[in-house]
Amino acid sequence: MSPIQSSPLLRTALALDAAACAGIGLTLAPGAGLLAAPLGLPAEFLRGAGLVLLPCAALIGWFASRAALPRLAVYAVIGVNLLWIADSIAILLMGWFAPTGLGIAFVLAQAAAVAIVTELEVIGSKHSGAALPSSDAAALR
Repeated sequence: MSPIQSSPLLRTALALDAAACAGIGLTLAPGAGLLAAPLGLPAEFLRGAGLVLLPCAALIGWFASRAALPRLAVYAVIGVNLLWIADSIAILLMGWFAPTGLGIAFVLAQAAAVAIVTELEVIGSKHSGAALPSSDAAALR
């Protein structure tokens, strides 16, 4: 799939996604032990989620810095975000954990934030330029 010229909205949405991933990751990874009881979620689960988010933040941040991106990269970010939202809802519905009221609010709030960022990424991808010839794509990098 040839690269596309990233729209300013797409790049901003990706940067917001990266910042959110980094912020939550940097909160959950070291703070899991302190957050487990108030949220009613296992510390290992919170720490694992935080550690997963950190490399995601770096990759999405790198995507945000690119003037041209493979469309597949954008689709992958959107797809992973949709999976994150679905998993968040599943955590609440499937009874895997017994979150507190604060834990339920946290799970719903972060899922809603991911949904908003994902929608911005979808809109931004629609505003992105058509596929670029390989020589133009190389010049934009």
